[in-house]
Amino acid sequence: MLDYAHRRKPAERAFAEAFRLQAEGRFAEAERGYRRSIALHASAEAHTFLGWTLSFLGRLSEAIAECRRAIEIDPDFGNPYNDIGAYLIQQGKVEDAIPWLERAKVAKRYECAHYPHYNLGRVYELLGRFPEALREYREALDRAREREVEYPHAAVAIQRVEAVLRRRSSSTAEQD
Repeated sequence: MLDYAHRRKPAERAFAEAFRLQAEGRFAEAERGYRRSIALHASAEAHTFLGWTLSFLGRLSEAIAECRRAIEIDPDFGNPYNDIGAYLIQQGKVEDAIPWLERAKVAKRYECAHYPHYNLGRVYELLGRFPEALREYREALDRAREREVEYPHAAVAIQRVEAVLRRRSSSTAEQD
């Protein structure tokens, strides 16, 4: 049996290859690559990205299970919390997504911290909680700017929610 040091490099190579295949839309092959990486050396990243691949294949319950495994390995890694929230939104379990997205927002290790804010904005927008949605979309845009990342989805969402709030405000003013 190979020791840890000898398994880690092949696991990283398998992960990199799976990531490339996923980017090419070759999801079944990417799934096999991530599973190979996990068999060599399980990592939070490999489980999370396997989950992401499974989500593209429409296997959301399995994707969520992979993210839970990632959290068991590294509870500080933010991606799987956000991904669980996103998958729950896709399943129509909008309110169930909230605690997962809140946990993603405060994760110690998460480079793309704008995503859970954006997803939480989506949740609040779907629930008709527009001021909260606007707050989260603005925070998503601010977090993206901190990383010098363009995030047009958040900018469009802000405009959409501001328009809803203006309509509501003018409608209320007309009733007075």
